[in-house]
Amino acid sequence: MEIMKHWLIATLFVLILYQPWLQAQNLYFPPTTGDTWETVSPESLGWCTSEIDPLLGFLEQENSKAFIVLKDGKIAIEKYFGTFTKDSLWYWASAGKTLTAFLVGQAKEKGLLSISDSTSKYLGVGWTGLTPEQERKITIRHQLTMTTGLDDGVEDNHCTLNSCLKYLAEPGTRWAYHNAPYTLLEKVLTNASGSAINAFTRQNLLSPTGMNGLWVTVHYDNVFFSKPRSMARFGLLIQNNGVWGNDTLLKDEPYFQQMINTSQEINQSYGYLWWLNGKPTYMWPGVQFVFNGSWAPDAPADMFAAMGKNGQMLCIAPSQGLVVVRMGNPGDSPLSEIGVFLCNRIWQKLNAVICNETAVEETEFKSADLRVFPNPSDGEITIQGYEGKAEIYNSTGAVIWKGTVIHGQPVNVKHLPAGFYLLKTSAGSSKFMLK
Repeated sequence: MEIMKHWLIATLFVLILYQPWLQAQNLYFPPTTGDTWETVSPESLGWCTSEIDPLLGFLEQENSKAFIVLKDGKIAIEKYFGTFTKDSLWYWASAGKTLTAFLVGQAKEKGLLSISDSTSKYLGVGWTGLTPEQERKITIRHQLTMTTGLDDGVEDNHCTLNSCLKYLAEPGTRWAYHNAPYTLLEKVLTNASGSAINAFTRQNLLSPTGMNGLWVTVHYDNVFFSKPRSMARFGLLIQNNGVWGNDTLLKDEPYFQQMINTSQEINQSYGYLWWLNGKPTYMWPGVQFVFNGSWAPDAPADMFAAMGKNGQMLCIAPSQGLVVVRMGNPGDSPLSEIGVFLCNRIWQKLNAVICNETAVEETEFKSADLRVFPNPSDGEITIQGYEGKAEIYNSTGAVIWKGTVIHGQPVNVKHLPAGFYLLKTSAGSSKFMLK
């Protein structure tokens, strides 16, 4: 009897220990060949189906081309707009960075590289305009985390020529969304593996998952093009921790977890080229200012996302069992060009469909008492719900205006160049755009 008791306890421990693995087996994976993909009806999920048309209408208004929602791997919503179809190709833009992060993890697992290696080991001396000593300090990990210390404020921050890669700070001490050091990860991969990037991607990622796609050089950038369902397949792979069905494509669990969690303390909402929601603070591309709260307050706190220019996005919310894909052009609304705003607005509409509260806690700058309008501004802003001292910060975090505001009285900001600004008061903070 005592032996049986110990056996039951041990069995229970094993079940608890492997519970995430057991849950993961409930995910559906489509065949790697053909167009078969099981669906699940929103009605059967208990979703508010009357809210689907408003969601799709919003997406159409925002010039979307494709929208897919997977629930536990099955297609719950799939919509294509205009002449775009499930077989149309579209670019991922910077959302494709997450593919590179996964491929680097696979190369690491194969022993082809270490992310602590100096980038110079694979690109040679002189790949930047730095001194050899400064250059050697930059590692693959710095490229993955956007902390190379190279100057992102150069005329073309996509330029990969050594003359464009200039010293600004010690590696690891400054976070900045700099495209060029990321782009050079392709050469790191190809030199480490001896394979062209498309061949390496096809062998290690596309073929095992049934994805299609191709890396194409556009100016300096490496841009991935694929069908929308391929982006959904990648999301499903990541949702299942790098496992496709019974095929583990990335066994390096520590690397995988580092990839989708805070990778450095400067921008807590950034992993290895993935954007993380629900963190205490976040930074944006081109902005040297740390904001409080989550960048997508209406999305699940555990969501992480691949984000690209003009609203290319792949969102994964493990707690909801959801993968969300949006491809398209920027919409007509003033802030739609900023992917994080569009992402949050999509989640607002999607929340109404799934009839669940998925939002993270409201942050101080979302206070309903403080309003700034028009937003974007054409040269004047009016502040409601506050009177007193206020400051305006530019994208670098510098104070460019101080003054006293009066409820309902316009503030002249015509002297400010077009850009993104933060208005800070003793009551909280509010973001606004000036166009």
